[in-house]
Amino acid sequence: MKRIYEAAAYAPDPGVFWHDTCPRPDWPRLERDLRCEVAVIGGGFTGLNAALHLAQDGIDVALFEAETPDFGASTRNGGFCCLGGAKAPDALLRRRFGAAGLADWRATEKAAVAHVTGLLRDHAIEADTHSQGETLLAHAPRAMADLRARAAGIDTAYGVTPELTEGRDLPARGLGGAFHGALTIPLGFALNPAKYHAGLSRAADTAGAALHARTPVTALRHNGQAYRLQTPRGTVTADRVILATNGYSSEDVPAWLRARTLPVQSSVLVTRPLTRTEQEAQGWTSDQMAYDTRTLLHYFRKMPDGRFLFGMRGGLTATPRAQAAITRKIRRDFHAMFPAWRGVEITHDWSGLLCLMANLTPFAGPVPGHPGLFAGLGYHGNGVAMGSYTGALLAALVQGKPPTGPWPAALQDPPKRFPFGRFRRALLAPAYAAAALFDR
Repeated sequence: MKRIYEAAAYAPDPGVFWHDTCPRPDWPRLERDLRCEVAVIGGGFTGLNAALHLAQDGIDVALFEAETPDFGASTRNGGFCCLGGAKAPDALLRRRFGAAGLADWRATEKAAVAHVTGLLRDHAIEADTHSQGETLLAHAPRAMADLRARAAGIDTAYGVTPELTEGRDLPARGLGGAFHGALTIPLGFALNPAKYHAGLSRAADTAGAALHARTPVTALRHNGQAYRLQTPRGTVTADRVILATNGYSSEDVPAWLRARTLPVQSSVLVTRPLTRTEQEAQGWTSDQMAYDTRTLLHYFRKMPDGRFLFGMRGGLTATPRAQAAITRKIRRDFHAMFPAWRGVEITHDWSGLLCLMANLTPFAGPVPGHPGLFAGLGYHGNGVAMGSYTGALLAALVQGKPPTGPWPAALQDPPKRFPFGRFRRALLAPAYAAAALFDR
């Protein structure tokens, strides 16, 4: 497999807290040749949603995960099921797709959150959900001015009434820290992504999907009639294929993927459970999932058991030296933002890859020039909701059925290639440096 990061970025089980909270799914390795109607490459939220909905429709579907069932971004994230998925600002979306296209994208963001809500309900998945929407915290006075301006358009964009909290009122809301105010949008919630993934796995298996782990697809070819997927211990023949590998994609499976994604690292730490006294000492007693307004944002939340999760963008490489540096930096940032917890034990920390696109929007649809091949990827760090929704969307498209929810032009726009090919990570250093200056 051709990937652009060092091997450590793809190492299994890097001390993720979520893996300690529930039994991990156990999918068999493919040990023989196989024929199916639809093959799904990738066992994360997108792939599992596609497999689940295809199996529910009576389609013979087989899914192939290169590593363990809950490997990769689906269990290395912070568990924020929220609006998002695109990095493009409203002005750019409006310029590219028009006012109607922007409205369609906003409707899709809401539909994605509602989709996960429905899955949790319909399949009785207990995923430790909490938080009434998401809270954006202003890191500077100018950022609070931007939040005030943004609040005026939330009702029109999403059909909900946001709540503005001035800086002086944050302590009363249990949002203590060096923030200058907040904007809460009452859409979305936090969850345990491993429990959500395990629940999806059970649902897909019950529906009849064939789920395979430790089965990397090393080659994908079309012979004019069907696709041939090469794996270490068997060849799969499928009429149609869904690519759902996101930031963990191989550059040559298929060659169309080359340079169309830019994986970037995100780092997370989790503390031991905080006592009520410790929470009050910092002034953070809220159950809201939150993030700050920096371009290189921090995201954080107090979990139901009292632990505190804190995340940020990670390093530019996955070398031991770079990982040690980002481990030090995330602790510095955490202690600077929540100084009362400087002595609190950090029990888990890890990094994972999210996926950026040159278009700044996700992609979900047929791959141009490749009949029967579909792809869903590029959620810009917000894949719990949008990645899940994309999987269900692809399940309809691969059958030639109209989607049951919106499929906006922003999702249909085929991804462009990044410049510099396999050296495209060089784009990150100047972008991060500029963002750090802007964030001051």
